Amino acid sequence: MEIIQIVGIGIVATVLVLVLKNQRPELGILVSIITGLVIFFFAAAKLVGVIELLKDYARKVNIDSLYISTLLKVIGIAYIAEFGAEICKDAGESSIASKIELAGKIIIVVLAVPIITSLLELVIRILP
Repeated sequence: MEIIQIVGIGIVATVLVLVLKNQRPELGILVSIITGLVIFFFAAAKLVGVIELLKDYARKVNIDSLYISTLLKVIGIAYIAEFGAEICKDAGESSIASKIELAGKIIIVVLAVPIITSLLELVIRILP
C-alpha cells in the first residue's frame, strides 16, 4: 500500500506548506519542491520492474532495442518535463513552466525521428 504512504507524505507536506506560506513563503516553496522530489523518486523506483518486463518482452519478440529504449526515453522525458513544469507553476512561474513543457515536446519529437523514418521506410517498401 505504497499509495497510502505517498498520500500521507503529500497531506503532511501540504499542511506544512500552508502553515509556512504566511510566515516564510520561501520555505513553503522549498518544502513543496522537496516533497515533490521524494514522491517522484518513490514512484520512479516502482518503474524499474516495468522497464525490465518491457525489455524482456522486446527480446522475446525480437523488437529492436532502439525502439524500446526510445519509447522509455520519451516516457521519461514526458514525466520529468511535467514534474518540472508543475514545480514552476507551484512557485508561480507559469511562463517558465510553459517553456519546460515546450522543450519536453521538442525533445520528444527529436527522439521519435528514427522511429518515424523506419516506419516511412517500411511503408515505402510495402508500396509498389
